[in-house]
Amino acid sequence: MKNRMAGRGVAAFAVVAAALGATGCASTAGHSRDPFEGFNRAMFSVNEGIDAVVKPVAQGYDEVVPGPVRTGIGNFFGNIADPWIAANNLLQGKITEGASDVGRVLVNTTVGIVGLIDVASDLGLEKHAEDFGQTLGRWGVGEGPYLYWPILGPRNARDTFGFAADAALDPLRFTHDVRARNTLVGVRFIDLRASLLPADKVVEAAAFDKYRYIRDAYFQMRRNAIYDGNPPPLDDDGDGEEE
Repeated sequence: MKNRMAGRGVAAFAVVAAALGATGCASTAGHSRDPFEGFNRAMFSVNEGIDAVVKPVAQGYDEVVPGPVRTGIGNFFGNIADPWIAANNLLQGKITEGASDVGRVLVNTTVGIVGLIDVASDLGLEKHAEDFGQTLGRWGVGEGPYLYWPILGPRNARDTFGFAADAALDPLRFTHDVRARNTLVGVRFIDLRASLLPADKVVEAAAFDKYRYIRDAYFQMRRNAIYDGNPPPLDDDGDGEEE
């Protein structure tokens, strides 16, 4: 399985939005969890303006760079993310998954040529997507209000704090060559945005209110992520919060 690292921000909602679009539409629940909707909609508009510049670059990248090269790039960035994914699995008490993630790093860094080839998935070591926000949710930290950030996209307060921890421990931060670090960050961002292009069509076609669609898709996606795809029944109010 050659999954790219699910990333952050806009990546999170787009993947689940595609899935929701395939089954109909997203839930309309969630207003009580979005107390700053006016601010968030303004930031959503800012993000749409930024994406008007970023998206054509991603489309050009998708057209020009051969598929196998894009796969190798995605695998490389997925490999450098796996140590932190392993740490989060272990922090959540998922020892087997954490050990599998460590195995992925060892196999892909060596046999897979610094992660360019995802040999580990072929050997049955599944690719996971864990972050510190999920770890906090796993241990009962409340999600807090919904927020929409430029570039980063949708997050609740808990995931905003979690992202700060994820970013602080991003392996690319420890690349001393500034030019090389900035190049890697830029390539990772464009590669990630390019991987989401198919989901754009689903969101545009399915969403009467794109902001609400993305917000509700985000709620569902994070709930499923925290409970590893098996969330408990919704609360009586149907808002889907984890607590």
